[in-house]
Amino acid sequence: MKRRDFLKIIPAAGISSFVLNGFTMRPFANSRLAHIISGCDDVRERALVLIQLKGGNDGLNNLVPLAQYSRYRALRPTTGLAENAVIELDSTLKDSKRVGLHPAMQALKDLYDRGWVSIVQGAGYPNPNQSHFKSTDLWLTGGDGTPANFNIGSGWMGRSLQALFPDVEGAPTPTMPDPLGIQVGDTNPSLGFHTETEHQNAINLSGQDPAGFYSLVQTIGGAPVLNAPDSEHGEELAYIMSVERSVNQYAKRITDVFNAGTNAGTYPNTALANQLKTVARLIRGGSKTKIFLCSIGGFDTHNAQVDSGDTTKGVHADLLRTLSEAIKAFVDDLDKMSIAHRAVVCTFSEFGRCAAENGSFGTDHGTLAPMYIVGKGVNPGVLGTNVNLSDLTADNQLKGTQHDYRQVFATLLQDWLGANNWVIAESLFAPYAKVPLISPAYAVDPQCYYGGSPTIVDDFETWGDKLLLYPNPARTSSEVFLHSNDAYDGILSVHSIGGSLLHHQRVRVEPGDNAFLLEVLHLPAGTYVVRLENTLTGVAKVAKMSVAR
Repeated sequence: MKRRDFLKIIPAAGISSFVLNGFTMRPFANSRLAHIISGCDDVRERALVLIQLKGGNDGLNNLVPLAQYSRYRALRPTTGLAENAVIELDSTLKDSKRVGLHPAMQALKDLYDRGWVSIVQGAGYPNPNQSHFKSTDLWLTGGDGTPANFNIGSGWMGRSLQALFPDVEGAPTPTMPDPLGIQVGDTNPSLGFHTETEHQNAINLSGQDPAGFYSLVQTIGGAPVLNAPDSEHGEELAYIMSVERSVNQYAKRITDVFNAGTNAGTYPNTALANQLKTVARLIRGGSKTKIFLCSIGGFDTHNAQVDSGDTTKGVHADLLRTLSEAIKAFVDDLDKMSIAHRAVVCTFSEFGRCAAENGSFGTDHGTLAPMYIVGKGVNPGVLGTNVNLSDLTADNQLKGTQHDYRQVFATLLQDWLGANNWVIAESLFAPYAKVPLISPAYAVDPQCYYGGSPTIVDDFETWGDKLLLYPNPARTSSEVFLHSNDAYDGILSVHSIGGSLLHHQRVRVEPGDNAFLLEVLHLPAGTYVVRLENTLTGVAKVAKMSVAR
């Protein structure tokens, strides 16, 4: 049996503990402090729903640049949309941003008018690759066409989830009972969830029930092996059975969540709509899964992209209608259940299409394409301008990437899901500037960022940038001294040796010497941990404190 045929769940990776004068301790999750002091509980309830448009979506057949219409029709004399056929997205936009939406995307227009759509123009990556397989791999791994980023061995979703939840060790936990990622509707595991560890962090829901829901979890099957032989074969059997146990645990959880959930809206009878209907029901049932991956194929429209007699019809029009109506049904469903604030949708495709038609009522592989970000929490509008159709490559390809796709994913990870800077770095997205995709009313407060953080080993032997406590032992109070090179907002907290939070206060760290007073009169005699966390980066400094009575 191939390992890709069954569930593989991530073990803890990176940092799992820090050493404090001989005490081995689990890291304090940023979210624990943030939940208490900032009311960040809703952040942990959020999900990112990705929709992969397989085949290469033709952006110019989605969004027609109205101010360049004559040039557009010169490039597409037999496949271009008539000017009076498109839906003007937003008449208040400047000419450089004005677009005509494909008439099959009326559902997306309705959501845009509601203020629930952000369109990212000119998305791509350096040195674009026009192979379906390779370009898909690059988008899923967080790579690009440069030698340094051409063969990344893991998926960005896997890396980010692994860094967000470093304590998940291959099975449900009390604080994270759900799989970190769920792929819906595709029997082939996505490279995006792959990690370089032995296990993975996502499961596939590819089996449909009679109502169209993708709610069936396929397990390995077979009776459990009670005594695995002491051999390489035995080790493989033991591994398989451990994976089977994890699958069964998650299968039970998914079943319980699915049965607890409902749908309040109606959906079209399409594969993508059924995928999103499943996701909505899981979210309503209490799923804490962070990333759902859905997909729709058929976008490789080399021919019959449009009908020869009516360019508003054809294969691509059908796909755009399916996509738009499924997304609208999904967000409308969430809205009716009063949980629209818990999910944001993001579409992506491995590349766009050539600016010029190919003579077969279709278009060939291209470079740039738009991304659609949809949900109650988005910052609505059009990000970027229309591509310049008068400045193409020699083979009529779009050029001038306006937004690296990793900017979009980095923004969604941090501003929507609340990933701290260390998670962004582990995702390999640190070099990419965020973009204003999430509404300020919904963007995660940096106080609420969470995820793993670097190991801290503190021997307390030098002053430097370490914490120093005096007096220590303390009876009524102790001052916390820190020399810092930077200014930042911090959380100064006291914990038991077991990690329980006993006291917290917000502080402002300034460049130079800092001193903060801790009252300890209320604490019984014993040993405690004092922790000062940078709320933006999640990095913390710790010191041991004794209280005497």
